[in-house]
Amino acid sequence: MGETASIKDQSPAEEEKARSANSQNHYDLDLILDIPLDVRVELGQVKMLVSDLLQLGQGSVIDLKKPVGEQLDIYIGDKLIARGEVVVADEKLGIRVTDIVSPAERVRSLV
Repeated sequence: MGETASIKDQSPAEEEKARSANSQNHYDLDLILDIPLDVRVELGQVKMLVSDLLQLGQGSVIDLKKPVGEQLDIYIGDKLIARGEVVVADEKLGIRVTDIVSPAERVRSLV
């Protein structure tokens, strides 16, 4: 006999309790849906000397250490959550999510 019972096997009181628990879980999620989060897309990184930084001017090009076509990192706060690619939509830049970071990879990024 399995540990989980189907709804048919539950009494009306147990069914109501299960429905209440499910609606409570949904309600709890609703509480956080309107919390604003900072989303950051990282195009690349480079380390520069202060002297090189001070010589930058309008039209200067900074060579990033990321090859063209490589996926961009998408962060929420300081946590890597996904990767994506640049797209153009209605003459605006956007990012298409191509890969969601696995929970195991998120844990590794904390160290």
